[in-house]
Formats: sequence, structure tokens, C-alpha cells
Amino acid sequence: MVLKEKERTTIEDLKTQEKSCIEKYERYAAQAKDPELKNLFQTLQQEEQQHYDSLDQVLNGTVPQCNCNDSAGQKYEPKATYSSISSEEDKQNDAFLATDCIGTEKLVSGEYNSEVFAFEDSQVRKLLADIQVEEQNHAEMLYKYKMVNHMN
Repeated sequence: MVLKEKERTTIEDLKTQEKSCIEKYERYAAQAKDPELKNLFQTLQQEEQQHYDSLDQVLNGTVPQCNCNDSAGQKYEPKATYSSISSEEDKQNDAFLATDCIGTEKLVSGEYNSEVFAFEDSQVRKLLADIQVEEQNHAEMLYKYKMVNHMN
């Protein structure tokens, strides 16, 4: 498979977004006070790394198989960590981190939603659509974490 210049540039831009997400989740995992949130950030970091690697494969001329997993967000059931006796400062810190990541996931998901139509190859479009759904799942998982811990 040979990408057109616009397609190549689009993939490079998406890789930049994924690299930023990888770094953000790594940093936020180190900053999170709650082990549940720390684990979620580490899981999401690994998934963003998979997205990055998939995009790299596309740049190298192959389209990896996608799992079309649209249920990870639905199946995620975080455990509540914060209670009335928890540190309010720690809870506010973790709420900020989770909220910031939800915003990031919304932006990245929107990028995939827009850019998917720049590609001629249907397998690339399918891969990008799959990644877009996974980005939505990430936001849903973060939202569920916030809700179970009564974070605004």
C-alpha cells in the first residue's frame, strides 16, 4: 500500500496526538494518588502505544488488523476509592487528572472522526474508525471512574 502525501501527513499528525497521549498517561500515572486511577492511566497508556504502533505500520505500508472493540468502556467497572474520610486534596488532584484526560480523549476522538475520510483505502479507514471508538472508550472509562468516586 502506498499512501498519498495528504494521507501520510495525516497519519504523522495522528501519531503526534498519540505520542502526546502516551506521555500524558505516563506522567499522570505517576501523579495519581489513587491506585485504581494509576492502573487505569497505565492501561490507557498501553492502548495509546498500540495506536501509535498501528499508525507506524500504516506509514510503513501495512495495515494491521483491528479488533473493533467497542465494549471496553461499557465493561469497565472501577472501584470507588474515595470516601468521606479520604483526603480531599488527593481527590481533587485525581479529579483534575481524570477530567483533563477526558478532554484530551474528546479532542483526539474528534480528530479521528474527521480524518478518517481523508483515506482512499478502506482498511485504513476501518483501522482509524476502530481507534476512534477506542478513544471514546477511554473517555467513558475515565468518566465512570469520576462518577463512582463522586467527582464533579
